[in-house]
Amino acid sequence: MIALFLVIHLAVAVAGVASASEAGSVSAGEFVRVYDPSVGEDEQWYYNDHTMIRDAATGLWHVYAITHAEPADPLDEKHFGHATAPSPRGPWTKRPFALSADPSAGERHIWAPHVVFANGVYHMFYAAGTRDHTAYRMHLATSTDLRNWTRSEANPLFTDGFDARDPMVTRVGPLWVMYYTATSTPEGGNHQVAYRVSMDLVRWSGKRVAFEHPERGTTGGPTESPFVVRRPDGWYLFICCESGYEDTRVYRSADPFRFTVDNPAGRINAHASEVIAEPDGTASITGAGWGRGGLHLAPLHW
Repeated sequence: MIALFLVIHLAVAVAGVASASEAGSVSAGEFVRVYDPSVGEDEQWYYNDHTMIRDAATGLWHVYAITHAEPADPLDEKHFGHATAPSPRGPWTKRPFALSADPSAGERHIWAPHVVFANGVYHMFYAAGTRDHTAYRMHLATSTDLRNWTRSEANPLFTDGFDARDPMVTRVGPLWVMYYTATSTPEGGNHQVAYRVSMDLVRWSGKRVAFEHPERGTTGGPTESPFVVRRPDGWYLFICCESGYEDTRVYRSADPFRFTVDNPAGRINAHASEVIAEPDGTASITGAGWGRGGLHLAPLHW
């Protein structure tokens, strides 16, 4: 896999994409709340890190998210909320929890689901929190119907710290790439977007680094919720939250494995954003978080 990775890395780095001076900026329109997870509850609930995917067979959209009653209590976030809709704009129908933390599976709490479809199977990647913040577990559950999920016998796929979390998986050539939030050492350090590569979504390489921020620390930091998108003029990395809770920064690169702070491409007032692409080409960006009243959506402008 290492030799294949090096060939792909070189190929994407020299591909015919526009120079930095030719690249445009990224922005968003007005955010509108499209789903309130408090519906049917006796108290206010929030959605935080989330993922949205369209059923390949039916066209129905599904959203999964960290969900919990207000106020925020991240170490007690034990459930993934689930809702369905005919469109990312709704109307969304609340469904039973998609997955709940299982202590016997090494899950003290569960964070940040991300779902991809491959070979007829939906793969949900998520962070399983433990008492050891230097060795959080990356877990996988699979489904064929987006409703019933089975944990992989391969869990944990790997462990990392500090609070390694927020997986996002995409395709780069024949490789699957998982981007996630980490620090330069398991005990802390520079906040990073780390990544690992795989051929089968189960066996993953060692840790590599796609982005490193000069800020140092442990919890939080400016590299949360990474999301990587390919465009005709290059690759774009969305991360949060540098100067506030709703502060998504966008960086551009010709290489999906290397982004730097000196090539910014935009700033969006949202937390835990995910880019949504509909079959007709409509592009949107989401936002959610503690105290935000649910899931929000805005048009995305490239």
